[in-house]
Amino acid sequence: MILFFGDPHTRFSHVLDAVMQYRPAAIVLLGDIQARRPLDVELASILDLTEVWFIHGNHDTDTDLYYDNLFGSQLADRNLHGRVVEIAGVRVAGLGGVFRGQVWMPPQPWNYLTPQAFATRCGKGNLWRDGVPRKHRSTIFPSDLAALFSAQADILVTHEAPSAHPHGFSVLDELGQSLGVSTVFHGHHHDRLDYRSHRQRLGFATFGVGLRGITDMHGQVLRAGELD
Repeated sequence: MILFFGDPHTRFSHVLDAVMQYRPAAIVLLGDIQARRPLDVELASILDLTEVWFIHGNHDTDTDLYYDNLFGSQLADRNLHGRVVEIAGVRVAGLGGVFRGQVWMPPQPWNYLTPQAFATRCGKGNLWRDGVPRKHRSTIFPSDLAALFSAQADILVTHEAPSAHPHGFSVLDELGQSLGVSTVFHGHHHDRLDYRSHRQRLGFATFGVGLRGITDMHGQVLRAGELD
């Protein structure tokens, strides 16, 4: 069993409690983690009980602290962004971050294909740690999707939402269809809408996991989001 967790936003007690109660084979955090301590420290009590995986959200690059406690933690290699990993016998693809107009706001054409292209144009004074500004470490670039479009997966996890959400993106529909997934889970919007009418059009089931909510891999709500 895999459990999917909506945006934690600095709080992890419900994550620890759920793992103790349900004993899943793995968990996936759907972004906006904002760990105040290294993520492996926040989740230390469950690391021997389950596999921890994540994608990042837009708020995970708000400060140096949030960035380092995620990308510099001992769980940094559990980031699913831009790749497919077999987890508990299921192929899971991940796409973290958000679309930003300065780089790419689908369906508009992209302005920069890669982070490297953006870094060469944003001015040396704007660079952060010899790369793109920290904020844009959570920006989706077209190159982030490129490798995924040639892969196959069973589940896609994203921070942004497919077009079933009023603020979602059809390019994520296309990604899910190209991957051949049966299910998409997303965070970001802090809500859980009824997407059942979209399933036939999209070709996959979609579930938004609300603020600090928990959903199992079949779409069953184990903990309602705080704003659901």
